[in-house]
Amino acid sequence: MSAESVDSNAVRGPILASWWRSRTWNVAADHAESPYVKDPNLETPLIQSAGPVLARLQEQLTGSAVSVILTNDSGLVLDRRTDDPGLRRQLDSVKLAPGFSYAEEFVGTNGIGTALEGRQPTAVYGHEHYAENLDRLGCAGVPIRHPISGQVVGLLDLTCWRQDAGPLLMTLAKATVQDIQNELTTQVGLRELGLFTEYLRACRRGQGIVFAVNNSLVMLNEHARRLLTPEDQAAMLAKAAEVLTARRPITLSMSLPSGAAAKLSCTPVSSEAGPAGGVVRVKLTREAELPSTAIPSQNALLPGIVGTGALWLRACNDTRNHHRDGEWVALEGETGTGKLALARAVHNRTDPAAPFTVLDLADLSSPAGVFQRLVEVLDDRGTVVLRHLDKLPAEHAPTVTAMLSTAQSRQAESGGGPWVVATMTEGSQHLDDVLACFPRSVPVPPLRHHIEDVRELVPFLLLKLGQDTRLTCSPAALQVLLRAKWPGNITQLRQVLRKVEKRRRAGTIEPEDLPPECRTVLRRILSPLESMERDAIVRALLDAEGNKARAADALGMSRATIYRKIRDYGIDVPR
Repeated sequence: MSAESVDSNAVRGPILASWWRSRTWNVAADHAESPYVKDPNLETPLIQSAGPVLARLQEQLTGSAVSVILTNDSGLVLDRRTDDPGLRRQLDSVKLAPGFSYAEEFVGTNGIGTALEGRQPTAVYGHEHYAENLDRLGCAGVPIRHPISGQVVGLLDLTCWRQDAGPLLMTLAKATVQDIQNELTTQVGLRELGLFTEYLRACRRGQGIVFAVNNSLVMLNEHARRLLTPEDQAAMLAKAAEVLTARRPITLSMSLPSGAAAKLSCTPVSSEAGPAGGVVRVKLTREAELPSTAIPSQNALLPGIVGTGALWLRACNDTRNHHRDGEWVALEGETGTGKLALARAVHNRTDPAAPFTVLDLADLSSPAGVFQRLVEVLDDRGTVVLRHLDKLPAEHAPTVTAMLSTAQSRQAESGGGPWVVATMTEGSQHLDDVLACFPRSVPVPPLRHHIEDVRELVPFLLLKLGQDTRLTCSPAALQVLLRAKWPGNITQLRQVLRKVEKRRRAGTIEPEDLPPECRTVLRRILSPLESMERDAIVRALLDAEGNKARAADALGMSRATIYRKIRDYGIDVPR
């Protein structure tokens, strides 16, 4: 890895990517250094659910040199069951024991840390381990997911001697994880079912804001989503989680970040499995005081972009840090999320005078010209963006892989060269070798996951559309934009504002100025024909002041049809 390119046929793609990550973490290659936690938390649903399953598996493996290991979601070993004395001594010598962490950042490539890093089942055999003192072992790690949220809550690892490892090891690990998740479903399901039942009962009793919360689940009704800003929702959830720990009904009043005030009635919920969380009914006692959008503040981390949502800031911070450390990175996210803008902002923050080159791999009408340009820029400095990497045809993937691997080897020797960024929406099997050249990946969130940033994006994008613009956005129009799902993300928001700006150059944008697509909460992009039909229905509803029967008559369709279309297109009916 330090002196020559790696033969992709000799090393599996996921292993090679893990090696690069291990190297960037400065993991020792000759031994494993595992940090120790003296008293890990063993009073968790994972431990309770996995215990009986591990006991049965240990009994089945009696006489076999296989160790059964359970970790939490960060790779900390919680339980280890090993009957074979020789294997037990070997695991003790490499500190693969309860209390020690086998996260990839500490130990390098291994069945526990690498599986958790990739969030998928991973087998590591012998010399594939990054630390040399692990090469006598073979291991298969499978993440354990929460049955409701789908989040990784831990990992099961089966470890044996390298010569005994094979495909059956992974098969057994997957089957055991399924048994553990079934037990989790039984334990967690009773709590979640009790909470869900009470939540539905509360929703049926009234038309106001209702939400339910416990340690792993949040449910909000449509009124909560429509009437509360994301910041208000977060504040209410935090306060509810705090007061529900008392496990008794509590009513309280609180002020919200938007300027609104609310009265919360918090009712704890119990189930056969124990406390299940609580249901909260909310009555707004003062409306929010939403200001009109003004000149946006710039991102504190990077120039030329805005947004303060937690997931967006994390993507900005991670990308900036990878650039600082000289790590090539793949920016992954839906179309229109701002991946290219993020790469450009990181470049402009550190070296704006250097070249910033974008090569669009979705347009290979002249492959020879693109590849010749790629060779040139990889031998230069600055930043190189391989845009739409997921659109790279399979027949050209080996060529791009060879170019990138050569450039990486040259950079390792000379210490200089460009920072290379790939942008993509989804991976593909034929890209495994190409992606192995990018030791880091950063998920760029869709706009709906940091919807609060619409407040800053709207004035920012209006300024970019026309430097002399005098348009502002009214609180009512802003609320319409905040309720939209934006399947096309920031690109779609920019297109919407461009349509508005073409119709009026100054003044205040009101809800009626927004195009019909803003009146839908659908999470997919419609076809042109569907868009035309949706727009016609929205216009008819606006003309009929929200009266569905009158709108149906105007369109020449039945009431049943317009109701079905409203539901199918996720139209937010104007009132």
